[in-house]
Amino acid sequence: MIIYQLLYIFTRVVSLYSFVLVAYALLSWFPGAYNTKLGQFIIKISRPYLSLFDRFNLSFGPIDFTIIVAIFLLQIVSSGFVKLVMNLMY
Repeated sequence: MIIYQLLYIFTRVVSLYSFVLVAYALLSWFPGAYNTKLGQFIIKISRPYLSLFDRFNLSFGPIDFTIIVAIFLLQIVSSGFVKLVMNLMY
């Protein structure tokens, strides 16, 4: 039973982090938003994960798809992890 609760917490944390990544992307629409305390906090927790994708050139013209790819990969890996744990349980 504790495994289900841990998996639930894990999926909630992944969802929250995905929301933070979306907030990071939305901050780029507002001039000076990255310089606020909230903006600095979002940068501090999202840049380490997003920096993993910097070596791939995911910008096509003025559009950067790094955050979309990062969220997509985060969701796939977390879903795979949950399914793996559930399969090991049964």
